[in-house]
Amino acid sequence: MNFEVCVLGGCGHVGLPLSIAFALKGKRVAIFDTDRLASEKLRSGQMPFMEKDGERGLRQVLAGGNLHVAPTPEVISESEAVVLVMATPIDGHMSPSFQVIDKALKAYRSYFRDGQLIILRSTLYPGTSSRIDRWFLENNLTVDLAVCPERVTQGRGLSEIFELPQIVAAFSKTGLERVRALFSVFNSDLVEMEPLEAELTKLFNNAWRYIKFAVANQFFGIATELGADYDAIFHGITHNYPRGGDIPPPGFAAGPCLFKDTMQLSAFTRNNFLLGHAAMLVNEGMPQAIVNRMRKRYEDLSTYTVGILGMAFKGDVDDARDSLSHKLKSLLELEARNVLCSDPYVREPGLVDARILIEKSDIIVIGAPHSVYRTLDLSDKPLIDMWNIKGRGRRI
Repeated sequence: MNFEVCVLGGCGHVGLPLSIAFALKGKRVAIFDTDRLASEKLRSGQMPFMEKDGERGLRQVLAGGNLHVAPTPEVISESEAVVLVMATPIDGHMSPSFQVIDKALKAYRSYFRDGQLIILRSTLYPGTSSRIDRWFLENNLTVDLAVCPERVTQGRGLSEIFELPQIVAAFSKTGLERVRALFSVFNSDLVEMEPLEAELTKLFNNAWRYIKFAVANQFFGIATELGADYDAIFHGITHNYPRGGDIPPPGFAAGPCLFKDTMQLSAFTRNNFLLGHAAMLVNEGMPQAIVNRMRKRYEDLSTYTVGILGMAFKGDVDDARDSLSHKLKSLLELEARNVLCSDPYVREPGLVDARILIEKSDIIVIGAPHSVYRTLDLSDKPLIDMWNIKGRGRRI
């Protein structure tokens, strides 16, 4: 076979850092992705999204010949190991949808080969890996199926792949040995478990983070309603006190993972994951909480222009998927005279330059705590900053 690893769906936030990381470690890596625009960018040495040290790593492996961005899926057949980057999405009813996975498996059926190592890398609804294992058997393919969920922070995946333990699981002893050998090129800290345990580990990790953010946001809301300084309270909770140091600061808990994975657990438990439901109500309710506070502070919002700085789902990334800033925008459009939005990294229609937003807005909301906003001159405009990125306090 021509390649040691093929990453199917390798132009995205999960697959691309992994592809570059393998190639940096000397593996011959192929990427195939149906996103032709992103593929063209990769071939020219451009990252399709923000990733720390990503472009430097990409150009290094392209120049060294270890990374090949394929225009057609034949590279799947030419690879010893195939990494499938296909998550289980949730539908409009907050239930798992297997259509994406089923469609991809069917589309690439003719390219899989006996003896390949197939690795599931994305977040999976519990039991999905068993479902895929059965699919290969039913389609008369003898492969070693492994489950190795990624757990990196978006924007820092390329560095964290080498730093964090790698979870490895497989349906056969041979598969486990092969996937151990492959992922040990990153580091020797490998955590072995069963496939179902690996699926649950990823979901539990993300749900736990989502719940912690909800606790912080609930505390912030209580303090805000009472007119208390949450920064003083947060300092009291966390300062040199080991049993309080793990509480995160408040803010929008959003993006393509935490909410989705919490809802997958909810569906898996037949809607008995009450902590997850409560966390969803708190975190998804943050935009409405901001609008409610604004109503109390400003007598008639319909006379104000409100500006939202930051449309990404978190600070210093260019990804606006499932961003709560968009939910805030929609709510404010029902209340305010006008709503302006800006982001230095996100590319989408309708955004304005930050300077124009500041000039034309009566009230400014920090939607995503991009580092560049720390030095931005807001001309002492009324500011809603739950992140305290401007140092004026976490007040709404």
